[in-house]
Amino acid sequence: QVQLVESGGGMVQAGGSLRLSCLASGLNFKTYAMGWFRQVPGKEREFVAALNWVGGATAYADSVRGRVTISRDNAKNTVDLQMNSLKPEDTATYYCAVGLQYGGPTKVIGSYASWGQGTQVTVSS
Repeated sequence: QVQLVESGGGMVQAGGSLRLSCLASGLNFKTYAMGWFRQVPGKEREFVAALNWVGGATAYADSVRGRVTISRDNAKNTVDLQMNSLKPEDTATYYCAVGLQYGGPTKVIGSYASWGQGTQVTVSS
C-alpha cells in the first residue's frame, strides 16, 4: 500500500527556514502529482503547494507564494517543501499527499487520495 512519511518539521523563529521532506513508497512515484497541505486544530486542511508528475509545473497558495518552493526527486521518491521567511501564521501540521496519476499541480483536496501522518511546524514570533 502507499506510504508517505514526512520529516523536517520543528520549531523556528519568525524569519527562519525549514525544509520538509516526504518519502513515498508503494506506488510508481514518478507518475503521480504530489502536494503539501497544512492544518491547525479547529480549521480545515488547506493547500500549500503542489507539483505535477513531471515536476515542471507547480502551484502555490497565495499565502506562501514567493516564500515556499516545492520540488521532487523521482530517483529518491521524495517531494520536498523549502520554506523561507517563515511567519507565526505558518504554524501548522504539514502533510504531503499523492495527487492524480499523470496529473497536474491541483489545489483541490479531493484529488489527493493518500496522506502522510504529518510533521509539526511551529514558528515563534
